[in-house]
Amino acid sequence: MSRQKSRNTQVEMALRRALHAAGLRYRVHRRPLKSVRREADVVFGPAKVAVFVDGCFWHGCPAHATWPKNNADFWRTKIEGNRRRDQDTDRRLASAGWMSVRVWEHEDPVKAAARVLALVTARRTPGDRSGRAETSTAHRPGPGPNEVN
Repeated sequence: MSRQKSRNTQVEMALRRALHAAGLRYRVHRRPLKSVRREADVVFGPAKVAVFVDGCFWHGCPAHATWPKNNADFWRTKIEGNRRRDQDTDRRLASAGWMSVRVWEHEDPVKAAARVLALVTARRTPGDRSGRAETSTAHRPGPGPNEVN
């Protein structure tokens, strides 16, 4: 298990590229809540959206997960524990006003990014500088605080 990459996987990077191409800006590998020892893969802080990219094997995808024949009891316990932890994480975040988005590794990253974009856009508050790039100060019309007309 220690040899399995847990950060910056190909699936995660493809999703992040699609999110960036859609104009979204975000934080990566952050705890949405400091009190909960769980990291989201992509976090939109002000919009309170946490995105988790779940592997089909490790998180027990109903469509693609396979149960290993060797050491089956260990793996069933491990994967079911992962599922329970995912549900607990979603519950904790929801109780704090966050929206959890679960993206399976087999999902099309462009479609998943569109789903995330819709949620972030709907949950954005006035003055929120995360999310779409055109809302950031870098694209603000007129001179910036250190610029002269």
